[in-house]
Amino acid sequence: MYSEKVMEHFTTPRNVGEIKDADGIGEVGNAKCGDIMKIYLKIENDIIKDVKFKTFGCGAAIATSSIATELIKGKTVEEALKLTNKAVVEALDGLPPQKIHCSVLAEEAVKAAIEDYKKKHNK
Repeated sequence: MYSEKVMEHFTTPRNVGEIKDADGIGEVGNAKCGDIMKIYLKIENDIIKDVKFKTFGCGAAIATSSIATELIKGKTVEEALKLTNKAVVEALDGLPPQKIHCSVLAEEAVKAAIEDYKKKHNK
């Protein structure tokens, strides 16, 4: 059902945790399906220096959060804004159709964190 990469990111997710003095925080979720993602960004000179996440949800939600953090770490804010749920799915070697919404949440969480950063720093 799940690719090897999804299982790997679910069982050993990267960048789990929170950043106490985060420059941007994005939280998205759907209480109905039970998936809630929170992304924390540390940004210096418009580059994402650190990113952490906390996700409450299924294996696919955790895996998409994990891979999304890896995809944006070290990127500029503008590059990170271009992250799509399709890129998240591709990086995980696919997701079952009923789990695609998890990749959408990962994209939305990253964009919400960047929007929060821009608001806080008048960007």
